[in-house]
Amino acid sequence: MPSPHDPYVRVRGAREHNLKGVDVDIPRDALAVFTGVSGSGKSSLAFGTIYAEAQRRYFESVAPYARRLIHQVGAPRVGEITGLPPAVSLQQRRSAPTSRSSVGTVTNLSNSLRMLFSRAGHYPTGAERLDSDAFSPNTAAGACPGCHGLGRVHRTSEELLVPDSSLSIRDGAIAAWPGAWQGKNLRDILDALGHDVDRPWRELPVEAREWILFTDEQPVVTVHPVRDADRIQRPYQGTYMSARRYVMKTFSDSKSPTLRAKAERFLTSAPCPVCGGSRLRPEALAVTFAGRTIAELAALPLAELAGRLDGAPETARVLTEDLGSRIAPVVELGLGYLSLDRATPTLSAGELQRLRLATQLRSGLFGVVYVLDEPSAGLHPADTEALLTVLARLKAAGNSVFVVEHHLDVVRGADWVVDVGPRAGEHGGEVLHSGPVPDLASVPESATARFLFDHAPAPVREPRTPRGWLNVGPVTRHNLRAVTAEFPLGVFTAVTGVSGSGKSTLIGEITEELAGVGRLVSVDQRPIGRTPRSNLATYTGLFDVVRKVFAATDESRARGYGAGRFSFNVAGGRCETCQGEGFVSVELLFLPSTYAPCPDCGGARYNPETLRVTYRGRNIAQVLDLTVEAAAEFFADTPVVAHSLDTLLDVGLGYLRLGQPATELSGGEAQRIKLASELQRGRRAHTLYLLDEPTTGLHPADVQVLMRQLHGLVDAGHTVVVVEHDMTVVAEADWAIDLGPGGGDQGGRIVAAGPPAEVARAVGSATAPYLARIMG
Repeated sequence: MPSPHDPYVRVRGAREHNLKGVDVDIPRDALAVFTGVSGSGKSSLAFGTIYAEAQRRYFESVAPYARRLIHQVGAPRVGEITGLPPAVSLQQRRSAPTSRSSVGTVTNLSNSLRMLFSRAGHYPTGAERLDSDAFSPNTAAGACPGCHGLGRVHRTSEELLVPDSSLSIRDGAIAAWPGAWQGKNLRDILDALGHDVDRPWRELPVEAREWILFTDEQPVVTVHPVRDADRIQRPYQGTYMSARRYVMKTFSDSKSPTLRAKAERFLTSAPCPVCGGSRLRPEALAVTFAGRTIAELAALPLAELAGRLDGAPETARVLTEDLGSRIAPVVELGLGYLSLDRATPTLSAGELQRLRLATQLRSGLFGVVYVLDEPSAGLHPADTEALLTVLARLKAAGNSVFVVEHHLDVVRGADWVVDVGPRAGEHGGEVLHSGPVPDLASVPESATARFLFDHAPAPVREPRTPRGWLNVGPVTRHNLRAVTAEFPLGVFTAVTGVSGSGKSTLIGEITEELAGVGRLVSVDQRPIGRTPRSNLATYTGLFDVVRKVFAATDESRARGYGAGRFSFNVAGGRCETCQGEGFVSVELLFLPSTYAPCPDCGGARYNPETLRVTYRGRNIAQVLDLTVEAAAEFFADTPVVAHSLDTLLDVGLGYLRLGQPATELSGGEAQRIKLASELQRGRRAHTLYLLDEPTTGLHPADVQVLMRQLHGLVDAGHTVVVVEHDMTVVAEADWAIDLGPGGGDQGGRIVAAGPPAEVARAVGSATAPYLARIMG
């Protein structure tokens, strides 16, 4: 048994996911980096084992009632872990998409700014001093009554609700109404109320049209449905809801993204006329500090806001210094271009994680293990040095910092490296090296060592010749001011620049109409689904074919099972306890809800009868549990399935399981699944592919695999444009467009454009020195 003063976290017999009974020792009070190719098992070790065990121990200390619920989540598959302190996880998880969540709320900076206005703001003569809650749009005391603190109002009109006035109500004139029975019900209620549902809409009286679309009344009438030939429908009491009321209710209350999106098509959005979009009551907007309202200060880039706090009166000095000290680490991490009022859903996962990291610097915690998930994601090389400084500060405060990371500069800056591999999925799961970074050079089977210690310059390739040019702009949006850009067609273009320089804004202006190409395909990092019900197989369409394969077996035919029997999304073959999700949601008091394996099917998703049907010795749940690589062998002689699996292998996703829930996938994995879905459709007319940081979450070895695919698209006659921070990718491009020179107000213009070798020599470019280093 290790001594209580043992300075190591010692893991014994870790078998989570693909880990093969791993034993590893990692020093505490150190910066330890976990590396390895994508899918090698490094996250399973850092998060699935070490962090999960720390959480389990914490949960065991809470009340028995909560512990009884939490027990369902299950402990990590590990023999023993000793020397493990409490842990804090900072993962790349996007927050719920709510417009009330912002940079200010995530970092608690909004609280400090509100306190400053409450205590030290300049009030109009005779005005009563306001509590800090009065400066928050998320409280009843502060929210503008016109928009309830949202800053925008949604309205509709007859033209939006009824796009074709030549139709009658029966023929679907009111396009905003729901479909199926609910729409028929509203039509029958209007009929019962005496409205002519067969007359063209434009011929109805104006008063009647106004009432049908906009009334707030909800009359209840007896509806006598038209009798069908095959069934008798009894009269029922129906309640009318106007088209506007239905659209607004659906938009504000529905939990279905599809229904909300449909409702939004019938609405226009405009700044609230009461508060002008500031979200606050007039009393709060009458208070100023340094000559600005709180809304005006919240809209400034944080780097500029910090400057406005300098020179504050002595009475406010304590508050402004506290606020300034909280802003400093955010700016240091390269996020000074963000404003406090920037909505959280508009942030990348990397930006969100770094905001949380900056907040942790002020927490004062010590003696804990911070487990971070690729904190360099979305970071320009110029900002990586600041990240290392911040990680060193967390360590200096008496903490252990365990980082899952691919960025080689972060690996080089670590005290210790745990390299997992040698490859992905079932070919990984072993610790190849755990020790000081230089010692990894002597591990021949390590894919990381090959890139970490090879300092040879990237081979300079002869740039392809453009087949034409796409002119974009002038663009005036966010921090771009009348920017025009030329994108070459038929080549590979990299768009570079520090975070917040305007890269994504610029390529977001490329539209299908503008492009003049056959197709425009934008491949982003948004999730392929938000629940465990969505997965790799369903998204790619692969599952449809697999279900047909199972339905064609002799056993299925004998039982009368069709392809629908093997879907976990409909009743019949699925497990009804979990409704085919394989998981049940566990609601915990004072803690976020979590998912636990279904107690009846154990995560298989199907009922026992369905699982009795096998194809080549495997049931449908076992097939979904195969990795892409294993499935490619299993379905080698089924061409349609094999083609889909080959495209997933080609983008480096062979380690993922077919049924892996969307909630377990990173943004980079989701993006490569989308790319594979595009590739499997075959090469059509000239296509322009737009990709936003496609190398996020990729080991350098996997970057090479992805680049082969992207260059293959260009060689086949297509155009590829990527937003990218990885200088090895930029060096391989035919053309580079560098934005900057800084972020936010300091960026927004094209600093350099041309072949990478030219951009590497550009004066005033933050990218140039790093690109020059790669290109030698």
